[in-house]
Amino acid sequence: MKLVWCCLAFCSRTLIVLVALHSTSFAEVSLERLRSRVESAIPPSQGVVGVSIKHMESGIVVAVHGDEPFPMASTFKLPLLVELYAKEKEGAFKWDDLVEISSTDQHLGSSGLTAVYDTPGVILSIRNLANLMIIASDNSAADICLSKVGGPSKVTAGMRKIGIHGIRIDRSCQELILDYGGRDTARLKELARDDLQEFLRNNPRPETEEARFAEDDRLAADPADSATPDAMVALLERIWQGRAVDPAASDAMMKTLNRCRTGANRIRGLLPPSTDVAHKTGTLGGVVNDVGIITLPDNAGHVAIAVMSKRTRAPREQVERVIADIARYAYDYFTFTAKRETR
Repeated sequence: MKLVWCCLAFCSRTLIVLVALHSTSFAEVSLERLRSRVESAIPPSQGVVGVSIKHMESGIVVAVHGDEPFPMASTFKLPLLVELYAKEKEGAFKWDDLVEISSTDQHLGSSGLTAVYDTPGVILSIRNLANLMIIASDNSAADICLSKVGGPSKVTAGMRKIGIHGIRIDRSCQELILDYGGRDTARLKELARDDLQEFLRNNPRPETEEARFAEDDRLAADPADSATPDAMVALLERIWQGRAVDPAASDAMMKTLNRCRTGANRIRGLLPPSTDVAHKTGTLGGVVNDVGIITLPDNAGHVAIAVMSKRTRAPREQVERVIADIARYAYDYFTFTAKRETR
């Protein structure tokens, strides 16, 4: 009888070990399958795409070119938003402080402010400027916010202060766009909106595909205003954890990012319509980016995701579909694995 019990105990232990090994093997195989699907989604962009994905509750990470720098374009407004909250907490300004916006504050790539601006001007609070910067990706609002924190170097320093080393901010939106177009940025960046628009109309740049690709290549090779997908995910995680500034600031930032109206066909593109996505997009020539946090259904957790690109030659809609595919793969994988683990 004793021998039989020992054998059963041994068999039981063996069964437990085999089940554990099978479970580990399944997790490894399925995670590798996710990585493979992410990689297979990239070629239609006809460019370089970097991806970083992290399920924040489990700590599971999948990355493809995650440590490679990519031009941020307007995703730089995310670290700028963090620095705004940090400076407000330090007492540099108050959210209700009003800013009078002049014609020289009207910058290239501005939609919200330009639409409502007329002489003699507009007065907005810093809070509303921050909202415009994120929700409508307004460049004029972003450059005013950038001046309120002390300029690009202050945002980079703020990232280092919270332990983020893969993000650097070097220029305003106005400077970045003028540089991308090969303009005399130092001379043009301070012009009033009407004067700048008149100059650009009278001095159009070549609109050929070859010219655009050359500009994209210069932008991709420029280390300024760049970030790695891994660093963007690390920043998103700090926001989600309440460690970017403090928990109250994180709650406010998440609510603003949830209201982002740009990039409907990117991270959000193939997710169920009711999915909670807090994100920020960026676009400039062949750069098509989206970074954000997806809330999974059925208490399956949260996924921080950054999909960044450079030198893409495909139409923008095609690159956006790449981002949407990758986001959906991550959504499905972590929703399924979380449910499996809770059975």
